[in-house]
Amino acid sequence: MLAENNIVIIGGGFAGTTLAQALEKLLPTTHRLILVSDESYTTFNPMLAEVVGASVFPEHVIVPIRQMLRRTQFIMGTVQDVNYAQGKLSCTTLAGLREIPFDHLVFAFGTRANLDLVPGMAEHALPLKLVGDALFIRNRVLRQLARMELESDPVLRRRLGHFIVVGGGFSGVEVAGELADYLCSIRRFYPRVQREELAVTLLHDTGQLLSELPASLGMAAARHMAARGIRLRLGTRALRFEADTVVLADGEMIEGATVVCTVGTRPNPLVATLERNLALATRRGRIETNPDMSVRGMPGLWAIGDCARVANAATDEDSLPTAQFAVAQARQLAHNLAGHLEQRESKPFSYQSKGAMASIGHMKGVAQVYGFSFSGLPAWLAWRALYLMRMPTLGRKLRLWAEWTLSMFFPTDITHLRFTRTSEADESPPDGLPPHRPQAPGASATRIATHDFSGIPRTPYATPAAPTLTGDQHA
Repeated sequence: MLAENNIVIIGGGFAGTTLAQALEKLLPTTHRLILVSDESYTTFNPMLAEVVGASVFPEHVIVPIRQMLRRTQFIMGTVQDVNYAQGKLSCTTLAGLREIPFDHLVFAFGTRANLDLVPGMAEHALPLKLVGDALFIRNRVLRQLARMELESDPVLRRRLGHFIVVGGGFSGVEVAGELADYLCSIRRFYPRVQREELAVTLLHDTGQLLSELPASLGMAAARHMAARGIRLRLGTRALRFEADTVVLADGEMIEGATVVCTVGTRPNPLVATLERNLALATRRGRIETNPDMSVRGMPGLWAIGDCARVANAATDEDSLPTAQFAVAQARQLAHNLAGHLEQRESKPFSYQSKGAMASIGHMKGVAQVYGFSFSGLPAWLAWRALYLMRMPTLGRKLRLWAEWTLSMFFPTDITHLRFTRTSEADESPPDGLPPHRPQAPGASATRIATHDFSGIPRTPYATPAAPTLTGDQHA
């Protein structure tokens, strides 16, 4: 692979894929475009909460990168190092370690979830950063309700039915709303679980939800969520996480068997490699750039998206680490790169935010668009319209629209997906359910607790190896 005219992009998120699409339109075919990404798809992170609440299926919030690109070569791999002097990078691919030469190199690889922000978070809390996280949380919800039907201790049942969300930003508000809707929708499939045994609590360390939006919208979100029965604990900071417990800064302990954390990011591990091997300038884990998004002191290197610290000439402040700004940076950089190749002067990044919006569940939302604030059903419809338009390819737009429409008329999906292969069927699955094995002759029965429809507990006998318990694929 020749290095001449090679433009390599590291990262397959909003920034990387948007840049590749824009360069395909601006550059002649004599320039070779290459995109390298750990994953073969782009995740629409703002829609992960809908996967948690089964409003959409996981495949509806991811888009294969190959479907988004026309002539850009896509390589699924992990970049290990960059040799700036020789103009090449080393990358672990499906075919082993490969070297990719470059003439221009763009860093657009984003950030990772920070599981060390609060003591105990990595061990006892669930992040929401990837589509796998969303599906895991949804499975956890189904498992907790299924277990509640088998438990008789009222304290344990309430702990299992308590779902705690930490963080009152966009992700936290949206996942709390989806959880509340999901629990309300699926409870009828678990008749031995009472409504008062289920609860969703949102913890936020400041006095306002959605601090990126005007205070009036933060208060509107709080009203809507409180009306849905979500417990809001504003001005509350989590000190540490323990098993089934969140310890607050004031010493209070909140019991809940499922804790979802939507706060905290950390730099991609590649940043540390670039700092060490290239002496790359960074600030708080973000790559320092010039106003035109070129990397300081290193011609031919560029950085955009969450991994970069990009000044916004329109506001004289750093760009926000959001998809909106990542897309705007990618489009501007495409023009800067095309101009640079034609010996034209590049332009500094300048962008005025169009606004922001959040879905808060039960066909309610809050939004600020071009300075106009509104909430309720119109904001919820605007949120869905926005992401429907952003979804690439007509086929995916139609699939998403059809799923949203059908979900208004049919029951919410309660499938507990376990990707078990035939060779693993007799092994203990990672989610902790015992494998199905025949009961030994003479083995004693185990008491399991159930409730009749009046809520009065009773304790019939059942064998632990009964197929209806161990072979259930729908929690």
